[in-house]
Amino acid sequence: MADDLLKEFDPFDIFDAEAARLDRFFAGLDDAGWARPSRCEGWSVRDVLGHLAGEELYNHACLDGNVQDLLARLAREGVNGFHDFNEWSVRQRRDMPVEQVLAEWRTENADTRRRMRELGRDASLDTMAGPYPVGLQAFHYDSEYATHADDVGAPVTAEEAENRTRWRVAVGRFALSEQEAEVQVEQTAERVVVRTDGLSATLSPQEFVEATVGRLPTGHDLDPRIASALRCLA
Repeated sequence: MADDLLKEFDPFDIFDAEAARLDRFFAGLDDAGWARPSRCEGWSVRDVLGHLAGEELYNHACLDGNVQDLLARLAREGVNGFHDFNEWSVRQRRDMPVEQVLAEWRTENADTRRRMRELGRDASLDTMAGPYPVGLQAFHYDSEYATHADDVGAPVTAEEAENRTRWRVAVGRFALSEQEAEVQVEQTAERVVVRTDGLSATLSPQEFVEATVGRLPTGHDLDPRIASALRCLA
């Protein structure tokens, strides 16, 4: 089964670790740091925080079982789909003091992580796609938090890096399987071989992760058709 790839990892511990990484980073920023462009096109580091804070509306709706109510409310405000929601969340917070946005995110995300851990990985929660296992949803959040931590340049220690890449490769492979992507993946300790539509490529584990979240650097030599097939978490 696809989720066998994830059995050795604790999604709630990872969620806590990635949230703590972002919190430490955000806590040390000055005005210039907040204004610096992030790796998300058009967003500053401050905008990434606004996105994370706004996203807690959806996370709490999942936990409260009222996702459809939230979507209806957003639709009345002209917000449709995740892209619109993300941009709306950022706009809503651009004129707020950054300390207020940071406090909002800390409080709401801490509640999300606590409630998900209490439910346990085998419980179910409401999502846009219908009922979904809490543990698997946590892994999706783990990937997003790790991606945004990299987007803003939050430090990763040498001691963390190898295992962090391992779980991110596993989440990427799971997401490809879950979405029934037409991609075959073979993994060793040092490389990931991918095949799709008669094409193949050999990537480092980190390159594979970056491909799954749509963050390969401009000019990377991976065939765009393979890159498109691998993008499953962004």
